[in-house]
Amino acid sequence: MSHYEIILVLQNEVEASHLESILKENKIPHFIKSYHDLAYDGLFQYQKGWGQVEAPAEYRAEILEIYNDLIKGE
Repeated sequence: MSHYEIILVLQNEVEASHLESILKENKIPHFIKSYHDLAYDGLFQYQKGWGQVEAPAEYRAEILEIYNDLIKGE
């Protein structure tokens, strides 16, 4: 299994949902991690963003291109 690294920080759940569906469709290995923590009632999401996308480094450029296209379309 390839080493996963942080590729980008997502700003909200809508971005996360759309990006995840596109990455799955393109069979790009990834993991989306939310920063939400029940103990702090989502406090870190206000400071750090909604969450992050992790993936193997060799997919970085492709994921960033997909993300940029996605946010341009919103």
